[in-house]
Amino acid sequence: MSQNQWQKSSFSSSGELCVEVRTANGAVELRESDEGHLTLRTTPTAFAALLQATRAGEFDHHA
Repeated sequence: MSQNQWQKSSFSSSGELCVEVRTANGAVELRESDEGHLTLRTTPTAFAALLQATRAGEFDHHA
């Protein structure tokens, strides 16, 4: 992932409603494309843990 360049989730359709992620100044930032002014910042370690938990299905009961 390139520094400061937003990357769209591979699960997003070609529309504008998608999750985007980028690295900036040692942090990982996430946003929804339609709410670009709202950004969540976290550490790479915390983001990796979130991805691992998501892949393991830990949040499936919220769907």
